[in-house]
Amino acid sequence: MKRTQLFLILCVWLPMSVMGRSGNAGSVSSSKPSAVNIGALFTVNSVIGRSAKPAILAAIDDVNSDSSVLPEIKLNVILQDTNCSGFLGTVEALQLMEEDVVAAIGPQSSGIAHVISHVVNELHVPLLSFAATDPTLAALQYPYFVRTTQSDYFQMYAIADLVEYYGWREVVAIFVDDDYGRGGISVLGDALEKKRAKISYKAAFTPRASKSEIDDLLVGVNLRESRVYVVHVNPDSGLTVFSVAKSLGMMSAGYVWIATDWLPSLLDSSATADPDTMNLLQGVIALRHHTPDGDLKKSLMSRLNNQKNKDIANFNSYALYAYDSVWLAARALDAYLKEGGNISFSSDPTLHDSNGSRLQLASLRTFDGGQQLLQTILSMNFTGVSGQIQFDSDKNLVHPAYDVLNIGGTGFRKIGYWSNYSHLSVIPPEILYTRPPNTSTASQHVYSVIWPGETAAPPRGWVFPNNGKPLRIGVPNRVGYKQFVAKDNGPPGVRGFCIDVFEAAINLLPYPVPRSYMLYGDGKRNPVFNDLVAEVAADKFDAAVGDITIVTNRTKIVDFTQPYMESGLVVVAPVKQKKSSPWAFLKPFNALMWCVTGAFFLLVGAVVWILEHRINREFRGPPSQQLITIFWFSFSTMFFSHRENTMSTLGRMVLIIWLFVVLIINSSYTASLTSILTVQQLTSRIEGIDTLVSSSEPIGIQDGSFAWNYLIDELNIAESRIVKLKNPDEYSSALRKGPRGGGVAAIVDELPYIELFLSSTNCEFRTVGPEFTKSGWGFAFQRDSPLAVELSTAILQLSENGDLQKIHNKWLTHNECSMQINQVDSTQLSLQSFWGDVGEIEPAEPRRTIRNPSLKKLFDFVDRKEDEIKEILRRKSGDSKRQATHSSDGQPHSPS
Repeated sequence: MKRTQLFLILCVWLPMSVMGRSGNAGSVSSSKPSAVNIGALFTVNSVIGRSAKPAILAAIDDVNSDSSVLPEIKLNVILQDTNCSGFLGTVEALQLMEEDVVAAIGPQSSGIAHVISHVVNELHVPLLSFAATDPTLAALQYPYFVRTTQSDYFQMYAIADLVEYYGWREVVAIFVDDDYGRGGISVLGDALEKKRAKISYKAAFTPRASKSEIDDLLVGVNLRESRVYVVHVNPDSGLTVFSVAKSLGMMSAGYVWIATDWLPSLLDSSATADPDTMNLLQGVIALRHHTPDGDLKKSLMSRLNNQKNKDIANFNSYALYAYDSVWLAARALDAYLKEGGNISFSSDPTLHDSNGSRLQLASLRTFDGGQQLLQTILSMNFTGVSGQIQFDSDKNLVHPAYDVLNIGGTGFRKIGYWSNYSHLSVIPPEILYTRPPNTSTASQHVYSVIWPGETAAPPRGWVFPNNGKPLRIGVPNRVGYKQFVAKDNGPPGVRGFCIDVFEAAINLLPYPVPRSYMLYGDGKRNPVFNDLVAEVAADKFDAAVGDITIVTNRTKIVDFTQPYMESGLVVVAPVKQKKSSPWAFLKPFNALMWCVTGAFFLLVGAVVWILEHRINREFRGPPSQQLITIFWFSFSTMFFSHRENTMSTLGRMVLIIWLFVVLIINSSYTASLTSILTVQQLTSRIEGIDTLVSSSEPIGIQDGSFAWNYLIDELNIAESRIVKLKNPDEYSSALRKGPRGGGVAAIVDELPYIELFLSSTNCEFRTVGPEFTKSGWGFAFQRDSPLAVELSTAILQLSENGDLQKIHNKWLTHNECSMQINQVDSTQLSLQSFWGDVGEIEPAEPRRTIRNPSLKKLFDFVDRKEDEIKEILRRKSGDSKRQATHSSDGQPHSPS
């Protein structure tokens, strides 16, 4: 497309060039020229041009008066006015190329820059643009294009950070439909997508659009949901947008206007603020190129202000970039010549006139040192009036930064900065560059803003579309469980628990929400809830309100609010009363507990017998009598009826501890037995979901429920086993019939339904096993709908103030009954009932078998009286002393 435009321009470019040079096919060179020409392309009579022209001329004077740069060489500038026309601007650029310029400053138009870049590519002339900000100009197809200002790529990311900072999700882009506008807005869309936001509507208008056309455009914009507007237009016509917006009432409270750098450039160009202009812009946020304050900048601005005439009121940031562009070209030329470069031009053999052509293509000559000069330009590093002039690998100026401005009163105030280094901050970028980069969300900050309508609170950023269309809400037309949602003859046409919760949440919003409830389903059977959610995603409904479970596959296509009801799948099965057993007295303890208890009774009896046997007559006698005594004493302690007295201290201590243990065991046994005998015991052959999965019996589910997909996809249950049931009556009938009578073995459904079902059947059925899924009910909205977030906050508020519970009690009151069947195991006591955390028991070392002789000796020893044991010990002690006296140094002593 660009090459086609260039060809058309060449076709009308008649021999306006110098005829004497057209026949020169040789090369003109000079090792040390006395003068060097550079060109300048911009619209003189424009906001940017009126600031750039004096800055460029001042830079030329400063270069020529500086003996350290291009000594003994005069730098000439050839100005060409592009007249705000892409066609004429391109013609002027071609004429400029005839003057053997080694570099060109400009153009300010991105559209002209696209076309001229093809020309300078052929002629090897670096193009230094101080105002063409279209990000697409950085493409590799434009190697000779060098941007000496900031690219709109960074400006759009700054706007995306502002949108994220205030929590907005959608913006409307209002832009001029040319290369400059389209390029910037395209990058804005990419930047917002990374922030999980988007451009909801692109409102484009032609560069020369009339006020009536802009009026029609903004009327359509005002009908849309988003109230965040990004205005990316030219400074010469941008105020028309705000003038029309003011007349349409779009500069009032609730609106957000973000303007790119064109607006500060326009305002900075005025010496004094025009009250009428400032009245149009109250509350607008704007971005301006950040140029650090320094002595060079202050000196230049002072000089320019002293030289300005009546046509120039003031200067904007583009004047600084234009000034630095001239110095960049001069410094690069100086370095190029010092490195041995020559200023020479040669004819391009590809540019020749066809037979009969009147075009003077031969007058366009190639700069022989263009490639070397381009590399020198890109390697420059110096401090200019706009800041550091240095290029990165993408040919962008390093340290891109913007001032964030808030327009109010008769001027604007700076509320923060944006830099590619640390993003939003109230600290100037120059200080941040000395610190480690920090782009975390917590570090982002700007000062407070006065928004349109003189409000301090950040606008919500969206409203319901002002097109007369209420919110379309899909409501399931249920057959059963109509307490949750059902058709109603009166307004609003539906009723139920879910409707009351939704209405209560809507009423908490600080703005009206027009809405219309639309029943989904034929009323003969419950609708498929997955299909209802899909209708919301397909834009047939704006939202779905009802008992809609939040499950994974649904969250992929719609946005849900905060859950307003907890839910989960449970199993319901028939139960029967368990008959009492004559062995019920054994149920309080499990088998291990009985064995351990009995073992301890015997152990304690044996320990007491050992301690009392030698000194207590009641524990002596024939072996059979002593054995009976041990058993009798042990088990009589169970009822505290032992008659034997303990005489030893150790025996009494053991008995006291044991009686305390017996007291605990007796109390626990009595309590457990009482519970077993008094509480009704119910039993079911279905123990939970695992029993159903492993069996082949039919399973009932509610018609339209997500349980169908869960049982088939997640639990791999055959589809033929699943029976769809419409209402609680069918639930009861199917469970009573059972699998053999054409019914079902159990029903799998969500907990809120089951609570109502069990209450309606007088607790004839019970849930078995635990709740095996965890989920909740929510309201479904289309993706990225701001209402989902707003209603989530409202639902939390309902929960906190107790209104949600009141609505629950209004619709879902039911008779309380035990949900799950009683399990005997739950009342049985085991060892763990008396112990805390049981650690791992180390395996015992293997024991040697006790042989009968050793066992007999042990019993003989224990059976002896204490006096006999003492006599034996004294006798052994005397023998040891005599043996020690008898031997001394190995020799026996003679008796004295």
